[in-house]
Amino acid sequence: MAIHKVLIANRGEIALRIHRACHEMGIQTVAVHSTADTDAMHVRLADHAVCIGPPPAAESYLNVPNIIAAAEISGADAIHPGYGFLSENARFAEIVESHNIIWIGPKPEHIRTMGDKIEAKTTAAKLGLPLVPGSDGPLTDIAEAKRVAAEIGYPVLIKAASGGGGRGMKVVPSEDQLESLMQQAGSEAKAAFGDATVYMEKYLGNPRHIEFQIFGDGKGNAIHLGERDCSLQRRHQKVLEEAPSPVITAEQRAEMGGIVAKAMADMGYRGAGTIEFLYEDGRFYFIEMNTRLQVEHPVTEAITGVDLVREQIMIADGLPLSVRQDELEFRGHAIECRINAENPRTFAPSPGLVKGFHAPGGMHVRVDSGLYAGYRVPPYYDSMIAKLIVWGRDREGCIRRLKRALEEFVVDGVTTTIPLHQALLDDPEFREGDYTIKWLEQWLAEQEA
Repeated sequence: MAIHKVLIANRGEIALRIHRACHEMGIQTVAVHSTADTDAMHVRLADHAVCIGPPPAAESYLNVPNIIAAAEISGADAIHPGYGFLSENARFAEIVESHNIIWIGPKPEHIRTMGDKIEAKTTAAKLGLPLVPGSDGPLTDIAEAKRVAAEIGYPVLIKAASGGGGRGMKVVPSEDQLESLMQQAGSEAKAAFGDATVYMEKYLGNPRHIEFQIFGDGKGNAIHLGERDCSLQRRHQKVLEEAPSPVITAEQRAEMGGIVAKAMADMGYRGAGTIEFLYEDGRFYFIEMNTRLQVEHPVTEAITGVDLVREQIMIADGLPLSVRQDELEFRGHAIECRINAENPRTFAPSPGLVKGFHAPGGMHVRVDSGLYAGYRVPPYYDSMIAKLIVWGRDREGCIRRLKRALEEFVVDGVTTTIPLHQALLDDPEFREGDYTIKWLEQWLAEQEA
């Protein structure tokens, strides 16, 4: 292999996940870290560690010159960005490659194309992916917006062309509210992302969020690794994910998986990617593509047996895909719970000293976490502190094993969302798989009532 030392441009559980994959492949690792993460587990385990700045992410994990300098100082020949931070920054990918460092990720032009939601929709349409009806591009004036809305029918959704997380997004129930809500969406988008550009889509009443994991070798070959159901969301943030989806049939998986794999092959896509859809009344509607590894990638690993990080590294090294589509088998069921350092009722962050930590174990139980007793959860970053991933022969068995694992999970000193997941697993509608992207927020409101 050409890759001998990987700089991990990230922190927390994903940095540790990448470190583990590298060491299993005989590859050395370089951890970069802020001063707040000096004692982090991935920093302690890496072969080399380089401090790249103070706690604020803008001065450390988003500091491109410092990351490149760390790679050059440590002799890293590749950079893995993980997810978040710079993972979908096309300019960073270009800078990495301009320094003759291997970028473990998609081609910069594909990151740029799919990072612009309007261009992503145009590209998806050309590639044959089914779209939500909406505007052909940015909305330039209210007259055009009224025309498009009349064509597709109210309610409609105004969305920011840049960014995500629900910011710059407004549901418009009728024409008399279109102008004011369109202005609000543009103002929010400008404040959050520096870009006031918005576009319009048909508002789907109660869909599920289904995403397909794909891999391409950059040379015209691509495969899909099935779907994940990520419908359990709060404020557009995923809380629990499972694979396969409780509502997708094997025939639907093969058909839509074949469509997304062909699209990525035609695109010449390289590395890991996720095609996200809204799913309602038996139909898929493309919403966006993430040109990186996803937080919820372990549930796909659990049902396919494919190490996705290893696959990323091998493809970046110029090697072919390690598995053909006809060799892939989807076995059993897997669920991931995101464990956050948050109050499980108010969701207020709960950073602080971890006084005690015990990870659950047993057959088919996996915990991705950098926590340990004595570690201090910093207040500067995302509040997710662990991921609990459990596999079972079927969904019912998976849920039983997950309940047992949550009972064993101990994190003392900081408040976590473990009780939230325990309550979710006891809900009859969840156990039946009968939920959509609106279900969790309605459920939470009922718990408060």
